[in-house]
Amino acid sequence: MRILIAPQSLKGSLTAAETGAAIAKGVREVFPEADLTIIPIADGGEGTVQALIDATHGQMHIRTVTGPMGEQVEAFYGVTGDGQTAVIEMAASSGLPLVAPERRNPLIATTYGVGELIKAALDQGSRHFILGIGGSATNDGGAGMAQALGARLLDASGEDLLPGGAALARLAQIDISQLDARIKECSFDIACDVTNPLCGPTGASAIYGPQKGATPEMIEELDAALHHYAHIIQRDLKKEVSETPGAGAAGGLGAGMLAFLHASLRPGAQIMLETLRVDEYMKNSDLVITAEGQLDEQTAYGKSVGAVARLAKTHQLPVLAVVGGLGENYTRIYDLGIDAITVLPSRPMPLVYAMRHASLLTSQATERAMKLFLMGKQLGDKI
Repeated sequence: MRILIAPQSLKGSLTAAETGAAIAKGVREVFPEADLTIIPIADGGEGTVQALIDATHGQMHIRTVTGPMGEQVEAFYGVTGDGQTAVIEMAASSGLPLVAPERRNPLIATTYGVGELIKAALDQGSRHFILGIGGSATNDGGAGMAQALGARLLDASGEDLLPGGAALARLAQIDISQLDARIKECSFDIACDVTNPLCGPTGASAIYGPQKGATPEMIEELDAALHHYAHIIQRDLKKEVSETPGAGAAGGLGAGMLAFLHASLRPGAQIMLETLRVDEYMKNSDLVITAEGQLDEQTAYGKSVGAVARLAKTHQLPVLAVVGGLGENYTRIYDLGIDAITVLPSRPMPLVYAMRHASLLTSQATERAMKLFLMGKQLGDKI
């Protein structure tokens, strides 16, 4: 029997690769001769770099870059095993967890560190990029990123804009004559699972500003600044970004990547499955096992587990989901193509205990599921 194991991480407990290894151990308790393939996956958010590095035997790189509030932070990016693709999570340099709640201020928060990570990967030879852009502390439309890569955003006096979303209201001209020339040689796939436009009532400022510390007055100021920013981008760069679905992701970083990097915004799970050639592995599999921490109705919207299940159904493969817990309306995931679910806890237990023993619980839950699978097979042989 050939089994494809394609799990997400169990956040806070196991990486995707560690989850895959624990599942494999449980499978072998019942089917010791099974042919197992483990492909760690992610959805473009936290864990994407680690999953792609583990799956391709790539390398992690650490760099000191500019954090969201202008301080120096230690961030990371990955390069896949073939040395061609750089993988960056914007949250590593410009994420909300890097800023204490009382210091959050999207008026001045910057994505400069994202541009520094891109530049570091360019220096190492990468020309294809996968960027996950969730979890930002910023609302600057990717202006800081562009400045780090050599673009000049100038006010009416010809001075470079200060960091942050509020400064965009003073933007008079965009000069890309000094933008890193290597960008023209690159392709950028942006893992973006939201469809918010840049501005307006469903835009970056209105929807995501409050969690970044924005008051209603700040939201109005930031939204007006992004409106102006989009106008200057259209005038100087001939790019219309204000209404593009996903342009409002990560405080407008989606718009900045469209404007300065000529990027493509796509669902993160889709990018991951294509990059790791999961479809090819499914062609030679009999069963697919996936995993994530919490299975609920949101699994249908962009998460890798849902994407794995949908792809498996195109190959008419059964899918088992190994999960830490079940959320509200979790039964909706059966419509995605997941055929069975096994839950980690074997008895009532504190969450802290479950997270500490996640590897053992994952193996045991998989073993229980495989025994049921074996029993079903034996019954089927008799019918």
